[in-house]
Amino acid sequence: MSATDSPLSGLRVLDLTRVLAGPYVGRMLADLGAEVVKVEPPEGDVSRKWGRIIAGLSGYYTQQNVGKRGICVDLNTEAGPELIARLAEQADIVIENFRPGVLARYGLAYEQLRARNPRLVMASISGFGQDGPEAQRPAYAAVAHAESGIVHRQAHIDGAKPTDLRVSVADMNAALHALVGLLAAVVMRQRTGRGQHVDIAMVDTMVATDDYVHLALDGVREEAGVVVNEVWDVVGGPILIAGDFRWIWRQLHETHGLKDPTPEGASIEVKSRCRHQAVADFFAGFDDRGALLQALSRANLAVGEIKPTSQALQSTTLEARGSIASVSDRAGGSRRVVQSPYRYSDAQSGANPEGAPRRGEHNWAVLRAWLSLPDDEIAALETAGTLLSEA
Repeated sequence: MSATDSPLSGLRVLDLTRVLAGPYVGRMLADLGAEVVKVEPPEGDVSRKWGRIIAGLSGYYTQQNVGKRGICVDLNTEAGPELIARLAEQADIVIENFRPGVLARYGLAYEQLRARNPRLVMASISGFGQDGPEAQRPAYAAVAHAESGIVHRQAHIDGAKPTDLRVSVADMNAALHALVGLLAAVVMRQRTGRGQHVDIAMVDTMVATDDYVHLALDGVREEAGVVVNEVWDVVGGPILIAGDFRWIWRQLHETHGLKDPTPEGASIEVKSRCRHQAVADFFAGFDDRGALLQALSRANLAVGEIKPTSQALQSTTLEARGSIASVSDRAGGSRRVVQSPYRYSDAQSGANPEGAPRRGEHNWAVLRAWLSLPDDEIAALETAGTLLSEA
């Protein structure tokens, strides 16, 4: 297949974002075939310093920015904001995750850009929305985890001290909802000819993707309605069995004949404790992990083996689906990145093998292609300090 067989081929995206939520949107758009230009400040995206660094590119930065072209613009110079505005005139999509109001100070807010490009679709990602009572609060994923109720629920049900999640769920939720919102707006533009501003707040996306929020909305105690998927210590290491324990007990009782040791007239708490012990004793009777897993499969139970990430990445399923891609490390070798999860029947998508851009690497190429700037004008922007690049 050629590049034109990609779903978003021909779409131009100006990516003004940094770190995770915004860059992930741009990465997915690039994987889907859009031309994505990442704009960085003179100091570069802070994530360039996170993880293993090869040829000046960190693992974190590479993962979120594969397939993009990179330019470096100093917005604090006289010509910087106007240069970005001109690029936005040529863009189908702009994505940004500054604190609300920052871009307006440079004349780059959506209303200002729309006046120059009425068909522009723009997504703004923030912690608490663009104009709400808490819009100016600094927010990272951990803040949204805490304020959305997730951290409290986890601690309350586990009887443990509150701790943050070990993955940036709020950032990824915001990114994926921004992706949906952007593409829906692009479809609407085909019908109406009008652009759109998509306002994405991390706290909104956390609540919107919380499958147990209905309990709080209905005034039901969370511990009474949340299914706790329990982890069991078994031969060969712990496993997780998905589902309510009552279902697990019934399946093991009916399939393998587990006897109920609960005394007659016992309370629900005692019954649960006795049945849990019976299941644990049943598991302890296996000295072969494979045999235990087969027994659980016969009981139609869904089991997950507890794995470190390094082992999880060796999954035969991930290998068969090509879920890990190899891209250029920009030093003559290759490095692995996670592949985007889209698999089409008659289109191509995926990580660009060229890898991630260096800071300002494509200044000249982008300004020539998008704005038809002559070389002397580009050189003048460099001399003025508006355009920068790595030495």
